[in-house]
Amino acid sequence: MSMDVTFLGTGAAYPSPTRGASALVLRCEGECWLFDCGEGTQTQLMKSQLKAGRITKIFITHLHGDHFFGLPGLLCTISLQSGSMVTKQPIEIYGPVGLRDFIWRTMELSHTELVFPYVVHELVPTADQCPTEELKESVQVNKTDSPPKEGQGRTILLDSEENSYLLVDDEQFVVKAFRLFHRIPSFGFSVVEKKRPGKLNAQKLKDLGVPPGPAYGKLKNGISVVLENGVTISPQDVLKKPIVGRKICILGDCSGVVDDGGVKLCFEADLLIHEATLDDTQMDKAKEHGHSTPQMAATFAKLCQAKRLVLTHFSQRYKPVALAREGEADGIVELKKQAESVLDLQEVTLAEDFMVISIPIKK
Repeated sequence: MSMDVTFLGTGAAYPSPTRGASALVLRCEGECWLFDCGEGTQTQLMKSQLKAGRITKIFITHLHGDHFFGLPGLLCTISLQSGSMVTKQPIEIYGPVGLRDFIWRTMELSHTELVFPYVVHELVPTADQCPTEELKESVQVNKTDSPPKEGQGRTILLDSEENSYLLVDDEQFVVKAFRLFHRIPSFGFSVVEKKRPGKLNAQKLKDLGVPPGPAYGKLKNGISVVLENGVTISPQDVLKKPIVGRKICILGDCSGVVDDGGVKLCFEADLLIHEATLDDTQMDKAKEHGHSTPQMAATFAKLCQAKRLVLTHFSQRYKPVALAREGEADGIVELKKQAESVLDLQEVTLAEDFMVISIPIKK
C-alpha cells in the first residue's frame, strides 16, 4: 500500500510566491487527508498532482488564519466540481472548538449551499493550553441550527489517562491528537497504520497440504479453513509475522508539548513533521510567539526517537534553496545544520512547496 506526504504550503504567517501558507496532504491508496488549509491551499492543490475531490478528511491544527483561512474556499470549489448528483461519504473535518461555528457562519453569510455532506468534530482544549476565560468563550457556540449539509459532529474531550484525543479508529488507521503549547490552543496529530497480516508461508502451506486457491485468501484474511481430510488450519499456522504499520506525526504551531501525550504518540515515528519558524539565534523571540526553532524541533525528535525529521512552517525570510537569490540560501541551510547538530548529523529534511515524501512499507 503506497503512502506519501505532499507539502502544499511550507511558509509561516501568509502565502508568498516562494512558500504557500500551511497545508500538506497525506495520501494512501488514492484517499487524501488534508492537514491545515491556509489561504491559497486550493490553488496549490491545482498546481500539484493531487485532486481536491479525493479529500475525505481534513485536520486543522489551530485557528490562526494561516492554517485555516483557505478552508471555506476549498469546500466551495470541491462543491462546484462535484456536480449536482453527489453520493460521496461526508468529508470529516477535525479541529479546535470554534471551527464548526466558523464554517457555519462563512457559509451562511455567503449564502453558500454545498452539494456534499460534511461533519465537523471539535477538540476541546484544556486550561493549560489557553487562559481560563478564553477557554470558556471558545466553548460557547451561539448558532441555533446547522446548514443542511452539515452532519452531527462529535465534541471530543481529552482522555486524561492517555493524554490524547481519539479521532479515528477504523480498519486501517488510528488517528489521535495531542496538545501543544502555542498562543492559542494548538494540536498535533499522530496517524498510525494498523498491523497487517504477514505473508503466507509457502513451505508450511505445502507441508500441511493446503491446496492453492480460495483457501489461501481466507487464511490471509484471518479465516481458518477445513481441509478435505477434516484437519483445521488456522491463519497463525501458515502466516509469517504481522507487518508493523507506519507512523506519521504532524505538529501544529508550538513551542513545546503539553505533558507526555505527544512524546508517547510520536515515539519511533517513521516521519515527524515539525515547525521551525525561526533560527536558533532567535529562540527567545520564537518562544515568545509560541513557535519553535530547528534545535527545539530536533530535540523533540531525538526524545521521540523519530526516524526522520522534516522541518516546515518557515518564516518567509527563509527562501527555498532553489528559489533564493545570491546570499539568501545561507539562512535556510543554517536551519538544517542547526537541527542536524542535535541529531548527531542525522539528515534533516527542509520542506518545500510540492515536495513529496514517500513512506515505504516496513519489511
